[in-house]
Amino acid sequence: MASWASQLGQKIASPEFRNYLMSTHFWGPVANWGLPLAAISDFKKDPELISGKMTGALTVYSLLFMRFAWMVQPRNYLLFACHATNETAQLIQGYRFIDYHHFGGKEKQVTAKADESLKVPLETKA
Repeated sequence: MASWASQLGQKIASPEFRNYLMSTHFWGPVANWGLPLAAISDFKKDPELISGKMTGALTVYSLLFMRFAWMVQPRNYLLFACHATNETAQLIQGYRFIDYHHFGGKEKQVTAKADESLKVPLETKA
């Protein structure tokens, strides 16, 4: 166990790792994580707020940058993971958009709200 921790400490203290931490190869993907985190937080919001055009643009953008992260030498796995996460989140948002606007999601939501407003709470006698 101590040798494993020692090896990790040596790796972190190495000039190569410090150079990596001070490069755009590291900070670019770290800054880019805002996109998938925002998309994931939007899962809880009403699908009426989703922009179909922006979701499509971000889907293509992340797909292209996933390819870039894979093809660049050395491979940028952090950037690839960021855009793979964003691609997945945007595809989910795209599904929510299409379901809401084209497959009756809007009507189901209106019906559910109407049914909810018709329910009358029963009073119990104590």
